[in-house]
Amino acid sequence: MDFIEIAKLAKQASLEIADLSTEAKDNALTLIANALESNKEKIFEANKQDLINAKSLLDSGEINQATYNRLKLDENKMRDMISGIRDIVKLDDPINKILLKRELDKDLVLYKVSCPIGVLGIIFEARPDVIAQISSLAIKSSNAVILKGGKESICTNKTILGIINSTLEGIEKFPKNLLKQVFTRDDVAEMLKCDKYINLIIPRGGNKLVKYIKENTKIPVLGHADGICHIFTDKTADIEMAKKIIIDAKTQYPSACNAVETLLIHKDFSAKDELLQALENVGIKLISTPESWSFEYGDKILAYKLVDDVNEAIEHINKYGSGHTESIITSDIENAEKFMNKVDSAGVYFNTSTRFADGFRYGFGAEVGISTNKTHARGPVGLEGLTIYKYKLKGNGQIVADYVSGKKHFSHKDL
Repeated sequence: MDFIEIAKLAKQASLEIADLSTEAKDNALTLIANALESNKEKIFEANKQDLINAKSLLDSGEINQATYNRLKLDENKMRDMISGIRDIVKLDDPINKILLKRELDKDLVLYKVSCPIGVLGIIFEARPDVIAQISSLAIKSSNAVILKGGKESICTNKTILGIINSTLEGIEKFPKNLLKQVFTRDDVAEMLKCDKYINLIIPRGGNKLVKYIKENTKIPVLGHADGICHIFTDKTADIEMAKKIIIDAKTQYPSACNAVETLLIHKDFSAKDELLQALENVGIKLISTPESWSFEYGDKILAYKLVDDVNEAIEHINKYGSGHTESIITSDIENAEKFMNKVDSAGVYFNTSTRFADGFRYGFGAEVGISTNKTHARGPVGLEGLTIYKYKLKGNGQIVADYVSGKKHFSHKDL
């Protein structure tokens, strides 16, 4: 089947699921979670094969260590993947929510109502758990999805989506062709041209992938190119808190996009030497050169710089950051508020690790990705980020001519 035919089928499925009941969607998600739980060993076997195949890609330099690390699907990731689906079931249905209700005149009422985006094109590297996350979010938000994973995770991706689609096929009257998967670079090229059927592209991968997508499509793109996250240790920071937060933000999962990449330290922070030594003691390599300010390592490497005050920290972050997630460690509430108000990023934190920038940890159930866009959706994108809205107007024979002539007048009263 060629890509255009796949896209047409997905578009039709998106129209069919638009008015599916919350109960039907939640039932499907529960069955999917159960099916993935029952087939864990099958998924692990597929992932094991991907890891074997990816080792040669790593050795040849086709993928880096960070990508290889993201590929592994262990018990923890599997648990989070399945519990994420169950959490989505518990969340409110984001579709058909009344966002505004306004009386324009007697018996003429305007409604602003949430609705699905339509067809999502998802392009991602490694991260096999993405398949289940996005499929589940798409079902709950009544969207169709076309997924294109990297070749390094093809066995796991096929297995997971196969289990999901097999489950959906067993549900009477559930829309067909809602979740589709493609595999080739030619499919990606076709996807990026397919603005007639695809409404939003969401890339999840490295800087190179995201830039390529943004430069080669007319379809709106939601995502982030870099994860250059910062932590600023103010002069009033508690040293033990600083150690704990920074070590977590750098070492808990170094290849994650929300891992800290640059540490800014107030020049008058009395325990700065102790802090830097503590970081080195846990195997973090420290770098302090200007060319390191705009680099995402995805490893246990941390750029650091001494700054004069909170204002210089804010200026540095807004100049070199990627708009992802930043944190301040301080006992000065005024500085914390200034930092959180003036730093121009999707996530701004106070006395906590940047690793909290995640849809699952935010209680979204899961996420389709993290957006540094400043339109539609920003930060971890969950259910609400996969909706848009429409206006519904209910009347009783009114015509515009009566209002233009002055025969009738608008009341514009919010109800």
